[in-house]
Amino acid sequence: MSSTTGEGTIGDGTGGEPTGSVRVSVVVPVFQPKASFDELIASLDAQTLDRDAFEVLLCDDGSGPETAERLAEVARTRPNIRVLSLPHSGWPGTPRNRGVEAARGTYVQFVDQDDRLFPRALEKLCDYADRNGSDVVVGKEVGIGRKLPARIFRRDIPHAVLGQDPLLEMLTPHKMFRTAFLREHGIRFPEGKVRLEDHLFVMQAYFAAETISILASEPCYAWVKQPGSASSARIEPESYFPHLETVLDVVEANTEPGRVRDRLLRHWFRGKILNRIAGRRMVKYPAEYRERLLDVVVPLVQRRFGPGVDAGLSFPQRIRAGLLRADRREDLVRLAEFEAGMECTATVTAARWSRGGGLHLTVRVRITRDGEEALVFEKAGSTERLVSLPLTSLDGLPDGLLIVGKETRNDRIGLAAQAGSDAGAAPATESEPERRLADKRPKNLTAIPLAVDPVKVFGDGEARSAALAVTVRRAGWNLTAPLTAAPGALEKAGRSPLLAGRRCELAVDADGTVQLRREWPGGAWRDAVARTARRVRARLRRG
Repeated sequence: MSSTTGEGTIGDGTGGEPTGSVRVSVVVPVFQPKASFDELIASLDAQTLDRDAFEVLLCDDGSGPETAERLAEVARTRPNIRVLSLPHSGWPGTPRNRGVEAARGTYVQFVDQDDRLFPRALEKLCDYADRNGSDVVVGKEVGIGRKLPARIFRRDIPHAVLGQDPLLEMLTPHKMFRTAFLREHGIRFPEGKVRLEDHLFVMQAYFAAETISILASEPCYAWVKQPGSASSARIEPESYFPHLETVLDVVEANTEPGRVRDRLLRHWFRGKILNRIAGRRMVKYPAEYRERLLDVVVPLVQRRFGPGVDAGLSFPQRIRAGLLRADRREDLVRLAEFEAGMECTATVTAARWSRGGGLHLTVRVRITRDGEEALVFEKAGSTERLVSLPLTSLDGLPDGLLIVGKETRNDRIGLAAQAGSDAGAAPATESEPERRLADKRPKNLTAIPLAVDPVKVFGDGEARSAALAVTVRRAGWNLTAPLTAAPGALEKAGRSPLLAGRRCELAVDADGTVQLRREWPGGAWRDAVARTARRVRARLRRG
């Protein structure tokens, strides 16, 4: 076992210079780890990168004797693991900094104690960084028990540009950084309990970097949702938002006024402010907390987020921003109650199978509030104005605040399926993810045609049923509804044809929702025929 004890030895720089043999130092801040820590260690043991080519720095933030003994045992049989024993700081910034100071690798990869790496992660990240001369590499993150943004990982981007490419979608520290780059620019996490410390660190790195790369083609990092994590706790406005302003200071210090700055600032305006005062979230706040929140947020918005930031916001967010700047607190609550009271229903009115194996549904969607249409627009020439929003008045608000603009042209209706092990089973697990089946731009909401391919619904899994749900984007509002059926609508569909794969049928579950059920375990030969037919069709289309 190689172990370093005491802050002075770690911080003096001895033993921390990058060496040619160590390609990457994995820095893990540790505090009284739970059972999931064993999964992290197992994932490090499983790396395809040679063990002598990477080291692991377990930076113990004063956990106590029990953790110290556990870490010593982990390191005892692993020569590439070092334990850094530190005084307790209470936040991950300090242990991460000590890890950077002690690192011997060309690169530093930050990993949290409850997460894990995919087997080829370190090898692929190092190779990608070497090939592109990267200062920062954003490896593909996969959410376990949490949803993650998808746009950032659609394709590899060897030379990503801040303000153009979707780098702000993932500001977690779970990235690879060139060690010399961090040291040269003095990029460190703030010490002590600082909210958004990862945003502050990553943004400093983004602005200083010559090359930022996104590796999307290889899953690298499994980000595991843990119960009671800090991110799920309600913030204290008086302490949280000054830390947010520190991040905004970094953005403003590195940009000129204009579109790029507005585009960057919009990320935090949308995610850290507007989303916190929307719909059910806002309604659930106790009145005293809501006032405290707005006491801090209203002047912050007036001071830091000019109208230019609104250009890329959705219609509901622009309304919220206008009410915030005008300090219209009663109307902010009215808007939130309006959003929380919206209900979406999606009903199958007709269903049929095609000979090619597709299931064709006609769906009616309604968005209501108190039984009436929730989103009512009046047309005047080429513009549409929302007239059903219960605001006290429009006095003092920007002209055109309730004009919907392009949002209705971007309305979408989607169909998704969540597979279960049996009829009526709750959707499962990361091994049976939700599958997107269809996505349409509707001409109207009364008769939307949606096509379903059962082979895609079930994939290669063993699920016997799949619950169907509709996702709706209407004028910038996003809603989801389980699919139900009008009386008699499913009866004419009948049984599925051969090219649908295993025999399938639509059925209504006990709670009234529509499920697609298939025979199991028989019928595998039908799946094989269906897949072969699809491959042949695809080749013919390409030819």
